Amino acid sequence: MSHPYGTWPSPFAPADIAASSPKIDGARFVGDEVWWGESVPAEKGRVTVRSSTGEVLLPAPWSARSRVHEYGGGAWTADAERTLLFVDAGDQRVYARRPGEEPRPLTAPGPNHGGLRVQNGRLLAVREDLTVDPRLRAIIEIPTDGSAADDNTHVRVITEGNAFYAHPALSPDGTRIAWVQWPDGQMPWQSAALRVMSLDDGALASTHARACLQPEWLSDTELMYADDPTGRWALQRLQLDGIRASEPTPFAPADADTGYGLWVLGNRWYQPLADSRIVAVRTNGSDEVVVIGTDGTARALDMPASAHISVDDATGTRVLLSGGGAAVTAGLWSVDVDSGEVVAIRGGAPTDPRWMPSAPQITIEGTHGPVHAFDYAPANPEASAPDSERPPYIVFVHGGPTAHAAGAASAAIAFYTSRGIGVLDVNYGGSTGYGRDYRERLDGQWGIVDVDDVLAAARGLAESGRADPARIAIRGGSAGGWTVLSALVRGGVFSAGISRYGVADLRMLAQDTHDFEKHYVDGLVGPLPEAEEVYIDRSPLTHVDRIDVPVLLLQGEDDRVVPPAQSEAIRDALALRGVAHEYVLYPGEGHGFRRAETIIDALEREIAFLGRAFGF
Repeated sequence: MSHPYGTWPSPFAPADIAASSPKIDGARFVGDEVWWGESVPAEKGRVTVRSSTGEVLLPAPWSARSRVHEYGGGAWTADAERTLLFVDAGDQRVYARRPGEEPRPLTAPGPNHGGLRVQNGRLLAVREDLTVDPRLRAIIEIPTDGSAADDNTHVRVITEGNAFYAHPALSPDGTRIAWVQWPDGQMPWQSAALRVMSLDDGALASTHARACLQPEWLSDTELMYADDPTGRWALQRLQLDGIRASEPTPFAPADADTGYGLWVLGNRWYQPLADSRIVAVRTNGSDEVVVIGTDGTARALDMPASAHISVDDATGTRVLLSGGGAAVTAGLWSVDVDSGEVVAIRGGAPTDPRWMPSAPQITIEGTHGPVHAFDYAPANPEASAPDSERPPYIVFVHGGPTAHAAGAASAAIAFYTSRGIGVLDVNYGGSTGYGRDYRERLDGQWGIVDVDDVLAAARGLAESGRADPARIAIRGGSAGGWTVLSALVRGGVFSAGISRYGVADLRMLAQDTHDFEKHYVDGLVGPLPEAEEVYIDRSPLTHVDRIDVPVLLLQGEDDRVVPPAQSEAIRDALALRGVAHEYVLYPGEGHGFRRAETIIDALEREIAFLGRAFGF
């Protein structure tokens, strides 16, 4: 049946999107079971832990969520005795829970904890003690007998300082520990060192690293990690003699990244198998999982995930892989690397290609070089548009900006495409997944390169005839919201904009944001006070008088990364000029929307907003 684009009848309701594919938060083999973390939007977005037996291992109201570095990660793990160890979202203490029992605290109130890891029966964590010093962090060992529940002095501090820490890894013999560390004032993808320390005398090895990720011990004398000395994150091997380290040697390098921006503490890009083979993710736009033999030869693993894959755990010849795919919903899979057996543990259902066609990766030539994007054309087997009409489009801009879109099937995208609105998901310069040079294209150029790239992508879409040039909107959150507002200031391409908790004023961001990103903008724009004039000139709030199209502003009331004052400043400026706009503040939401009622309301408002802007 023929309907104008944007008015196609769709089975994808906002409530369905809120309840769709689970957001997996880590997974583990625990005996014969698989345990995984999963967000529950219907329960205020809390994170529970489930078992493949059907058991809910963390009942309401408990929620496993860390606030270390604000973005958290690694908020739960488990030991061999089926004890769940987790960070509670409410008080940030570490708890232990045996199935059927009440959780008991392992740490005293005060500090935040994250990056939990059990090795050789010992519980390691990253600690952020903001009650003592807003910059004091540590890698610690937590006694599991509860002796530190009332007094944190009983926790063993392995290393401590004003740096940032991640990925503690204990050697098999328990005599040494490795971790990733980067200084205050840097981001981990700019400069992150590998540290190896003797637990007997505290001696540190001298190691070489540029942007190190995820150290793993292959034996008592060999360490593996990911680094990008040649511009692509690749696996490196390091030999150790006592505390003396050799020069690292690359292991099976490729024109792809085994690594990502270290925003959260729980991500894993590879796992060693018991027979010394390695299962690793390689990213070049989309993801591929490979099995690397001891001789460095790699073969692709045939499995459905191809986007934002985490290699969460391994046992024998099986690995746990979480992520999304071009033809499946987001999920968690157990994969046997030898037999090829793929078992969907949670989610991972095949999608209907009539409703969710694969998005081809396209490249558009921009002012600063190639711009990569994924093009989701309108798709609905039960509707079509008049031959004379070209479809409206919405350009998605990911946050970060050091992050990545990977072309995965998504009910949230089908929400638009099934209604006859195309989606172009853009990896503008600064995105990960294409090497360091592409990532560093944004250095000093935030608000210029990202904006030029999304404008080039939108123009290319229109010039190719795939989109109606008069009906292209732009949507993004956080740093993506900054790019939305900055692009609207430029004018001439987008007919509407949706900013979710977007940055509007750089000086306000530098003053109000949390410690992890306190100096992020130094590299993206310049340091203060030297670059203050640049901060003023680049900020959308400075040039809000140039915005002449409708704007929808969505904001979490409890956002600590981009506080509501940013969205409210844009709202007030638009109101003063009489520009059509809508501002919605969601109580109980932080940086990113997790509650079902928020997700539903935001989608309903977005589609209604686009209807008004595009004349549906």
